[in-house]
Amino acid sequence: MADRVSWLQIEPGWNVVAADGATIGTVTQVAGDQESDIFDGLAVTTTGDPQARYVPGEVVGAIFVGQVTLTIVDTATLEPFKAAPKGEPHNIYDVIPDSRNNVFFTDFRQRHIGRIDAKTGEVTLFTTPTANSAPRRGMMDAADRLWFGEFRGNRIGMLDTNTGQFTEWLAPTPWSAPYDVTVDKNGEVWTGSMSTDRVLRLDPKSGQFVEYLLPKETNIRRVFVDNATTPVTFWVGSNHGASIVKLEPLD
Repeated sequence: MADRVSWLQIEPGWNVVAADGATIGTVTQVAGDQESDIFDGLAVTTTGDPQARYVPGEVVGAIFVGQVTLTIVDTATLEPFKAAPKGEPHNIYDVIPDSRNNVFFTDFRQRHIGRIDAKTGEVTLFTTPTANSAPRRGMMDAADRLWFGEFRGNRIGMLDTNTGQFTEWLAPTPWSAPYDVTVDKNGEVWTGSMSTDRVLRLDPKSGQFVEYLLPKETNIRRVFVDNATTPVTFWVGSNHGASIVKLEPLD
């Protein structure tokens, strides 16, 4: 079997195959931000239809040289491809509701946290203090405070959704690039680095970090805390290491 390749290698003219193996057309355009490794989707010319259709990145499966495989069979509902409008582009990365069913989202392409009002549908963008911060993933706590990782800002961010005010904490190690954030029962905040093999624990009251250097290379993405233990237990998957990592703090 041929080796899989990244979306960054997709070229116009490659075949596009549905999940059942049927060829549905060819790639005409790749939509995404190569510098930030953000894959939005593909423009695909389907058999018998000269108008390109939009295939969102979420339904793109295995990619091989010359062939893109989709995870769907029914392609009849694919919308026509429309080029992005001129102006500032945005990329919704994570979607997190509050206690009133309003939806908040991270804008990884820029420096925003977005809010969609549950009753009116109105969209509001909140701008992080740090430029080009690239909010990635996070969580909403019981007080409706949104905690998130600032991937390019090298910070943990918090948006108090009740006031619209941000607080940020700079990671002690450069290029930590926090991906995800979770809060434990003690109010301490945890994140991990994709690049430094470190788990970070923040006391937001004092602003002090504790860093835990892991025993081997660990590409950290989503992070989890088990609050049923004392002290709490931190869990994370080693994205490229085919392993699960358990961290037990000594205090």
